[in-house]
Amino acid sequence: MITEYHRPKKIAEALELLARKEPLTRPLGGGTVLSAPHSEEYAVVDLQHLGLAKLSTKGKNLSMGAALPLQVLLESPAIPTALAAAIQHEANYSQRQVSTVAGSLVSADGRSPFAIAMLALDAQLSIEPKKEKLGYGELLPLRSEILAGKLITKITLAGQPQLVYEYVARSPADRPIVALALARWPSGRTRLAVGGFGEMPHLAVDGQDDSGLIEALENVLDGATDNWATSDYRKEAGAAILRRALAKFEETK
Repeated sequence: MITEYHRPKKIAEALELLARKEPLTRPLGGGTVLSAPHSEEYAVVDLQHLGLAKLSTKGKNLSMGAALPLQVLLESPAIPTALAAAIQHEANYSQRQVSTVAGSLVSADGRSPFAIAMLALDAQLSIEPKKEKLGYGELLPLRSEILAGKLITKITLAGQPQLVYEYVARSPADRPIVALALARWPSGRTRLAVGGFGEMPHLAVDGQDDSGLIEALENVLDGATDNWATSDYRKEAGAAILRRALAKFEETK
């Protein structure tokens, strides 16, 4: 439940509010998570006047403000086609209009297509007040602790890698039962992110080639049984979509 609402015009003002011991204060982007009913009481700091909704390219790097709506990112010709597909799978048009990049990443669970893709792309976060740089994979396990009193201002994708996003779901519109994103940079660096279960997506591989992908995928999916699917099913389906992803890479050579 929101008990206080603030709309600062400077990042320093926002950080001062977020650093308060009481009441619990959280950043508000699009409000899709914080505006939902909650038993917990907290104050919110609206980010819309802080200039954090910009999208820019510099060389081979793409930078997006933390408060950039997913729909604006989706419409950018600068993003990989597979990232656009993951964003479309993440949320419908109305939700994409208000959901922000940082809000979606911070609130993501293991079934978030956008989070899976951004983990594979090695998204780098800029965090104030100390100009910290942190990989998304480093943030995921300790989101609440790391971001207490802090603010994500920018997310950067570097190097323009190829990306493939594949998934299995009960219907095309459903969230994935098992999903993967496979990124490959011109240098040969390869990252495989896997999701469709649990509290967050998992990085299976960050290496210099495609070796060991199947084994790494099976290791991540070992024990991944829940109400949606068994671990064995996820391993079988995951291997199939990984082969499909690798075939797509071969087509582009």
